[in-house]
Amino acid sequence: MKTIEFADKGPSEIPDWAIRQRYLIDTMNQAAPIYQQRYTNDDGTFVWRENWPGMDGSDDGYESYHNWPLFYALGGSEHVHEQSRFLWNSVTKQFTDYGQIYREFDGYYDWMHHGESSLYIYYFGLANPSVNQDRARAIRFAGFYMNENLALSHPELSHSVENKKNLNHPTLSNWDPSKKMIRSPINGSKGPRFINTKEDWCTHRWILSKYITPYQDLDIPTTLLPMPDGEMVYKADWNNDKVFETILEALNQRTMMCDVPLNLTATSLITNAYLYTNESKYKSWVLDYVEAWSDKIKLNGGICPDNIGPNGIIGETMNGKWWGGYYGWRWPHGLNTIIEPLTIAAMNAVLLTGDYNYLDIPRGQLLKLMDLGRTENGQLLVPHRYTDEGWTSFKPLAPKYIAHIWYMSMNQKDYELMNQFPDSKSTWHQVQPGRGKGDDIHFGPWFCYIDKRNPNYPNLILQEQLSEVFRRMEKIRNDTGDPEEWDVHHWQNVNPIHTEGLLQLTCGGPQVIYHGGLLHVRLRFFDLTQNRPGLPCDVAALVSDLESSSTTLELVNTSSVVEKTLIMQAGAFGEHKFTDIQDLDLSNNTYSVNSKEVKIILKPGRTVRLKLGYKRYCNNPSYDQPLNC
Repeated sequence: MKTIEFADKGPSEIPDWAIRQRYLIDTMNQAAPIYQQRYTNDDGTFVWRENWPGMDGSDDGYESYHNWPLFYALGGSEHVHEQSRFLWNSVTKQFTDYGQIYREFDGYYDWMHHGESSLYIYYFGLANPSVNQDRARAIRFAGFYMNENLALSHPELSHSVENKKNLNHPTLSNWDPSKKMIRSPINGSKGPRFINTKEDWCTHRWILSKYITPYQDLDIPTTLLPMPDGEMVYKADWNNDKVFETILEALNQRTMMCDVPLNLTATSLITNAYLYTNESKYKSWVLDYVEAWSDKIKLNGGICPDNIGPNGIIGETMNGKWWGGYYGWRWPHGLNTIIEPLTIAAMNAVLLTGDYNYLDIPRGQLLKLMDLGRTENGQLLVPHRYTDEGWTSFKPLAPKYIAHIWYMSMNQKDYELMNQFPDSKSTWHQVQPGRGKGDDIHFGPWFCYIDKRNPNYPNLILQEQLSEVFRRMEKIRNDTGDPEEWDVHHWQNVNPIHTEGLLQLTCGGPQVIYHGGLLHVRLRFFDLTQNRPGLPCDVAALVSDLESSSTTLELVNTSSVVEKTLIMQAGAFGEHKFTDIQDLDLSNNTYSVNSKEVKIILKPGRTVRLKLGYKRYCNNPSYDQPLNC
């Protein structure tokens, strides 16, 4: 590994953003233990109710701390890392006792929720890939989707065993290798859930009443009401037992034996196993599944179908309709739950192969929708739903859908496409207060910063994320409610750890796609002195420019007395390679590197500005860390 000690230019004026960045990290280190103490028992389980039925909820438990190991991997404290592992085990135990978790993974649920909870275990790989238990879990969890490791004799699986008999399925497995499909939208460590019961759905009936009905032809009363985003749709009252039974029966008959686009998010779970093992079978599974869906899209005229029947036929259990599947074009969210899994899966395929052509899959959907759009008052409106009447829910296409594609491709056409949408030219640059559930509401202003349109973004985002920590800690101090009455989302709504701003500024990449994406960034840092991942204490980093073949970075040692030695890695998983490094402050001195890692020595009180030359997606990705060098 090449070591670079830059020519000494003397002490630097420490920039304001660097002080803010270090203060934000220190503040979150202090806040996390107070949050944990307030909401957990001595064994780490939530102070909450004794019973929690249904299949929902464990994802929300994991989401309450999911970003703690990522925070550590960026530079957070060892204590936060240790507690993140303790708390993962505690959530697993508590929700195993409730009945949702089996063999440390959700017994059965959909991949919107599996994806949310799995972020936690993906971040463990970034934090410390040498933990044998994490590696074993990654292999076991992947095995649930590769016809490995499913316990067929568990008594709770009797309903599925009966279905297996009736449907003449040879094994109780989530994966059909001959058709390259996942066999139900509800799946997990107990196999596919072909028949859902009232008990499975009992905890979230009230939430589902807020959304459009799954089907139009059911003999149930409906009312035209606004969705959470304001769209007017026909809704049914899921809290009405008769209505609920009718909907559930239709779901079981029409969609519970189908593969759906949402299942593509499982490619992250399989890629996670590959990042630990480098075993080709995981890579092959991901590519087989992505390409199988690509073939179905081509077969359906360029539009992704949202249901594939048990014999691999589009619309097989839906009277030939390619729409109407679980989390599909109609119900409940429309476009979002089509394009997100397509994007997640395509990005995983690029990570594993370096082949950018996989991005054509999600990009093609967006271009197809634009072709189907219409212009009103000079603004392009594109359809976000498909119903029995055809395309509907016409509204502007949010630039976020192309944003991750652009970030990975660095393609000028994707850049131009993203800039076609209205809020990319207006409100997209604004730093919003608070944080979204996925801590992912600031891609727009960060992009505008990288695009030289929002120069003060580093200070603004660091100040806003610090303010959000203070707001959440105030809520914790004043939280006097009865835990028996708390919703399962209670704790995640006050988690004081935020990583979006730190990821963008230090690693030069966006927050992950929240429903199960992996981390895609330009840089990672490792503290060689402490033999751990993340920025060393007192070191701040700022990525200010991204090009296809370069990244501009500023590094600051805010300590006045201690020299810092750190390692820079090209990519979250070493998937890129540094070609050279230019010192922008000293006559563009250039150092040849030609490696995925480089060791940097920073003297006290110094700042360096660097232009890092890149070759992207040229290395085999891995969780392995460049320490002990």
